[in-house]
Amino acid sequence: MTQENIYTIIGTFVLLLIAAFFSAAETGLTAVSRAKIHKLKTEGNKRAVLVEKLRSEKEQLIAAILLLNNTLNIGASAMMTAMAIQLFGDDGILYATAVMTVMVFIFGEVLPKSYAFNFPEKVALGVAPLMRPLVWLLTPITATVHKIVNKALWVVGVRKGKGDMVAGVDVLRGAIDLHHQEGAVVKEDRNMLGSILDMSQNTVADIMVHRKKMFTIGLNQKQDKISRQILSAPYTRIPVWKDNPDNIVGIIHVKSFLKLLRATEIEGKPFDLSLAILEPWFVPSSITLKEQMHAFRERRSHMALVVDEYGDLQGLVTLEDIIEEIVGQIDDEHYSGTRMQTIIKEPDNTCVADGAVTIRDLNREMDWNIKDDEAATIAGFLIHEAQRIPDPGQVFHFQGYRFEVLHKQQHQLARLRISKLVERDDDYREEEEE
Repeated sequence: MTQENIYTIIGTFVLLLIAAFFSAAETGLTAVSRAKIHKLKTEGNKRAVLVEKLRSEKEQLIAAILLLNNTLNIGASAMMTAMAIQLFGDDGILYATAVMTVMVFIFGEVLPKSYAFNFPEKVALGVAPLMRPLVWLLTPITATVHKIVNKALWVVGVRKGKGDMVAGVDVLRGAIDLHHQEGAVVKEDRNMLGSILDMSQNTVADIMVHRKKMFTIGLNQKQDKISRQILSAPYTRIPVWKDNPDNIVGIIHVKSFLKLLRATEIEGKPFDLSLAILEPWFVPSSITLKEQMHAFRERRSHMALVVDEYGDLQGLVTLEDIIEEIVGQIDDEHYSGTRMQTIIKEPDNTCVADGAVTIRDLNREMDWNIKDDEAATIAGFLIHEAQRIPDPGQVFHFQGYRFEVLHKQQHQLARLRISKLVERDDDYREEEEE
């Protein structure tokens, strides 16, 4: 082998090494986390600034890397082919093709890209100082290439668009679910983060305490009875009504009521319950949890009464209800459990749940995906899908889940057994009674 051939082999390996560098740079700069780079940028990392600029010019970046990479790979192949023809004649073309295909595939593409894929941040920060001036120098060439490509696409009827735009919330939700599947995010954290993202979509009607379950006090009673009810209540804020339970005229704060009692008993002032009653705050049922949270903060209030479009009372919502929607049920030593809606897990991916349990809570507890577009609670979902009020013992299949009515109180579905079917069956089907 002549000295010229040795130089050719060394030159080929040098070109492959440089091509491998650009292959790693391409993968590293495109695979690195935007959030991580942004964080490093805010911390003052100058290389992170370069990476962010390169990513903002992704078309020019990719075009420049492809131009350099292809030039290097073709150059290396040409050198090796010329040497092989000199050594083996026409058969050298076949030998050079086989050798260079293996070399380029393994050492020029797979190996550097695999490394960059496993260490994208390290690679991106490492290559950014060199890639930034190279991309700038090659801009006239890459810009011309883009014009030719766009013109060719236009000729065949393809118009350049903005691509698929994914909302930031959907990106975050997908990332949370992905990390949960990979084990990096536990179920409780996934539920909490998902609830925060849902606050701009869910309304107060989805989490409110229904008017039938509200603890209220009627003012058309004797003072002693009212006092006993207030002092025995497990709540610090209690709606009060007059003449009609739906006619809420105010909110009693227990702390204000105790101050009133003290002033009456110790200071001898006349008892006037109206001094402990705050003006009620009514909000529409369509307001989102995010909007209501901001409203609570601005108003410095913790309770609001929910009304529908006709002004009829629907229920009440508190600041604690919104917080519980995010972090889960919060109980204290005085909590009576009257609002607790239970989900009891059973074997074989089955559970027994109160009809008032929300579909959202059931999905989070059981890792299911029952759609709640038409109803907020399990009972409401079953009634909507069945188009009637089922009786105890009846069984239905909807959305790939089995619903069995266990108990009914008057017209309300109080208890249900729910299980996920092995095979999805989207069609409605009621099991025949034996």
